[in-house]
Amino acid sequence: MKEFDIEERVKLAVQNFESGFNCAQSVFLAYSDVFELNLDMAKQMSVSFGGGVGRMREVCGTVSAMAMLAGFKYPVLDQNDQEARTKNYGMVQKMAELFKEQHGTIICRSLLPAAEASQTTPAPSARTAEYYAKRPCSKYVETAARIAGRMLKNELD
Repeated sequence: MKEFDIEERVKLAVQNFESGFNCAQSVFLAYSDVFELNLDMAKQMSVSFGGGVGRMREVCGTVSAMAMLAGFKYPVLDQNDQEARTKNYGMVQKMAELFKEQHGTIICRSLLPAAEASQTTPAPSARTAEYYAKRPCSKYVETAARIAGRMLKNELD
């Protein structure tokens, strides 16, 4: 696995978000090169998890991105390998718990201001200065990118 600095990746994830990528993409793309993933493929793999999965405001996209990264770090290549599956699921649960400790939940609609949480139409919000000023998602991107980095560096084992 490619070497990286966690705090540099955290900054990259926030920059990704502030440049227009959704929450899931922002975290996932910050680490996709660690696994030598093609950037366009990484964008495609992670896009649908934004806004709490397809903007339905369910599990926060940043948490979904952490889970996707755990799939690369702790793969289950044999469908009958229960030990590998247990390790993967255990890591996903650990990362989600760390996120919850900082933000109280992993549910998008509970993390957003009420007016934003109720917006579930498929059309994304325009990325304006006002959007970034009222949207707390940058801090969730930061938290998830830091937790994911710690997981990838074996600091959560």
